[in-house]
Amino acid sequence: MKILVAVKRVVDYNVKIRVKPDGTGVDLANVKMSMNPFDEIAVEEAIRMKEKGVATEIVAVSIGPQQAQETLRTALAMGADRGILIKTDGVTEPLAVAKLLKGVVEAEKPDLVILGKQAIDDDCNQTGQMLAALLGWSQGTFANKIELADGKATVTREVDGGLQTLDLTLPAIVTTDLRLNEPRYASLPNIMKAKKKPLEEKTPADFGVDVSPRLTVVKTVEPAKRGAGVKVASVDELIAKLKNEAGVL
Repeated sequence: MKILVAVKRVVDYNVKIRVKPDGTGVDLANVKMSMNPFDEIAVEEAIRMKEKGVATEIVAVSIGPQQAQETLRTALAMGADRGILIKTDGVTEPLAVAKLLKGVVEAEKPDLVILGKQAIDDDCNQTGQMLAALLGWSQGTFANKIELADGKATVTREVDGGLQTLDLTLPAIVTTDLRLNEPRYASLPNIMKAKKKPLEEKTPADFGVDVSPRLTVVKTVEPAKRGAGVKVASVDELIAKLKNEAGVL
């Protein structure tokens, strides 16, 4: 079984985001970048499947600038077998990403595609669902448990009311949630080995996909600073403030 895992290069989750002075976007100058945390979970799950003998090959794919090679090398150091980088320097929206991944899927013919449920930079939570629609494949989103057997994937997913279990016929798309697993750290020997693993470079034109943005960012602003709290002298005063000022009662 071949597994395709999509990974994205994003601002590290420990970094405090800064908005550009002109409000045109987020300042990425001298900012630490890393793999999207949900994609780390996707890579880890694929590796665990290979360790169990369920999967035979793991292909990691990323869409972004030349520096996204570092993100792919991280996936390779964790345990992926080879990488594919689709180079594009501009902002790539979810639909364009899904179309590019569709092209990769048609070329690689994987049995399972695993993606993080969303990226922490745009929080769109759309790519997996769009890819499933474009391919006509079954999908299991927000997965916190995946079991493969007899050409099927049993996915337990988190929903508002609790947990839902789906039986998917392969090939299928699965997006990972936070509680699926705990990603491993790449060891130094594996980091060195990853430098020698194959990494292929492509462009959107190779798949006949136009990645021009369909949306225009009008303005980017920092969230409003949180106001100071107040002390109340009694429960009655607290209730009055919640009812008359906060409007939550």
